[in-house]
Amino acid sequence: MTLKRFYISFTLALFAVVAPFASLAANPVVKASLDSVNLLMGKMTTLHLKVSQPKDAKGRFPMFDNIQNSGFVTLCGDSIELRAPARIDTTRSGNFVDLTFEVPLQAFDSGYYQLPEIPYIIGKDTILSNSLALKVYPVVVKDNEPIYDYANAADPEASSIFDYIPDVIYYYWWAFLLGFALLALAIYFFLRYRRDGYIIPPKPEPAPDVVAFAALRELKEKNLWQQGLEKDYYTELTEILRVYLFKRFGINAMEMTSRQILASLSARDDLKDKRNYFRQILNMADFVKFAKVRPLPDDNVEAFDNAYKFVEETKPQPLPEEQENGNGVVIPQKVPAKKFQFKKKKGGKA
Repeated sequence: MTLKRFYISFTLALFAVVAPFASLAANPVVKASLDSVNLLMGKMTTLHLKVSQPKDAKGRFPMFDNIQNSGFVTLCGDSIELRAPARIDTTRSGNFVDLTFEVPLQAFDSGYYQLPEIPYIIGKDTILSNSLALKVYPVVVKDNEPIYDYANAADPEASSIFDYIPDVIYYYWWAFLLGFALLALAIYFFLRYRRDGYIIPPKPEPAPDVVAFAALRELKEKNLWQQGLEKDYYTELTEILRVYLFKRFGINAMEMTSRQILASLSARDDLKDKRNYFRQILNMADFVKFAKVRPLPDDNVEAFDNAYKFVEETKPQPLPEEQENGNGVVIPQKVPAKKFQFKKKKGGKA
């Protein structure tokens, strides 16, 4: 009975000793080490992270998840930075795989640092590495003594023109470009307004002859003199011609007497041969307005025709269509003038 108790006690003691090692062999292990535990401020060393895990397991270091965006991970405040792993080696050993991560480490402040345990997640389990100690020595410099082995801050390696552009311009160049475009557009509109008096061009006014012809057509359709309204008829007819003279030739006929209008026409070489049209119209208008004379229908028709002829013969002439004869001589084609005609009514009145 004593021997049986001995065997049971021995078996339990052996299991208590071997069980932790068996568990250790079955679970992943993360071990951290440094190339050098003594480092000069600003220099770099390598942090080795060795992971032993089952070959079918998949794990990761959470601290390296976003390192591609920022380029580094800080430890111990901002004093130590870890770069993206420069090298990853894989070694198979039976049912286990050994992963070795080589991570560049750089220190920027002198002092003694206890590096934190680095977590490694595999499945639902988190394994922590061992903690490391690092001593960073300051750079001792003297006055007027150059510092060697350090790159010039103004001349980084593989520098480019983009290194000298502020980050706000580099990342938001499109906003600056849009702002400059809007500023240039505002300056353009401002200068255009000062020069032309408008930003959006106004709708062009119709030509004076187009306005005159439309007014004559409207006057004809009113049939004023046929209703005994000869005074109203000649008032509107002369008004149409006065407006035409002002807009077409710049003659301020609205403020002139009949004699002054005829004198202005005689003073212009391009209009003096057309003054007879105006003379007949103005004489009839003066007779109707001041002498209370009722002109004959033919006189009313003649006044209208003379007004139409004056506008037709003095309007801006377009370039005539050209035609070439057999000898190669260009002959301009004449465009026949149109004419309003009053219909004659029975009884001899128009």
